[in-house]
Amino acid sequence: MRFSSLVAAAMLVAVPVAVQAAEVTPLVTADWLKANAADENVKIIDIRDEIEGTDLGELPYIANAVVAPYASAGWRTEVDGVPGQIPPEAEIAELIGNLGIDGDDHVVIVPWGTDSSEFGGATRVYWTFKYLGHNDVSILDGGWRQYDAQGGERVAEAAKPVPVEFPYEIQPQLRATTPDVQAALEKGTKLIDGRPTEQFVGQSKSPVVRVTGTIPGAVNIPHSTLYSGEYASFAQPETIATLAQGVGLAEGEENIVFCNTGHWASIAWFALSEVAGNKNTAMYDGSMAEWAADPARPIQ
Repeated sequence: MRFSSLVAAAMLVAVPVAVQAAEVTPLVTADWLKANAADENVKIIDIRDEIEGTDLGELPYIANAVVAPYASAGWRTEVDGVPGQIPPEAEIAELIGNLGIDGDDHVVIVPWGTDSSEFGGATRVYWTFKYLGHNDVSILDGGWRQYDAQGGERVAEAAKPVPVEFPYEIQPQLRATTPDVQAALEKGTKLIDGRPTEQFVGQSKSPVVRVTGTIPGAVNIPHSTLYSGEYASFAQPETIATLAQGVGLAEGEENIVFCNTGHWASIAWFALSEVAGNKNTAMYDGSMAEWAADPARPIQ
């Protein structure tokens, strides 16, 4: 869809209501960001990958934003042979502090917004902040696509951050481990697979996962159902509620979401926990890459 028609198309779907800077919501609009970008306690993180390789001309950056590409800045790493894991707490806190972000800042994360998988970079970084105990964090709904389509200011160079100390307090309830998943199987806790249906049913698999299949008893909410690439807009609460009800997840019911490496799972976690408000949702960071690595663990 051409950017010139994106704004008109976006009017066909509900979008988050702009709020005052002091009120933090999971999603903010491009209008909100334009109005609050210069606030000294609003810190914009541009996580778009390969900005330099695009045709955006001499003004490819977001005004007042620091750049920390999702794929290369260090948001994820390999741990004990499992790819895509959150780095050690002190390491990820140093990365954030080097972006000039402290404990008093409202962080706004901006991806490209091209499709659900790419938008997952934003939900994963958002989860990282929440896991570190930083609650003042939002994602720009629609990412760069909405920002640019609605006339957001573009600049030639990214902002130069002044490193600070980023305080953190781990929230372990947001991150499920392999023992947590094993306990969930015994307890009957709902397990939600955020991968495409083809991977859920075992017709295909990620190269980082040993075998096809899913965790026994899991249900499927494909990540692509949670973000509209056509309209550059995240799913509304009522849509998420319908999807949750469709897989038998009751309102507020305890659940663990997973995928291959905790990327697509972050989309489902963000939808259920943050947009729909089910705070009994945890994310299995290791996901199928870790679960399937041990042949002794059951695969359906």
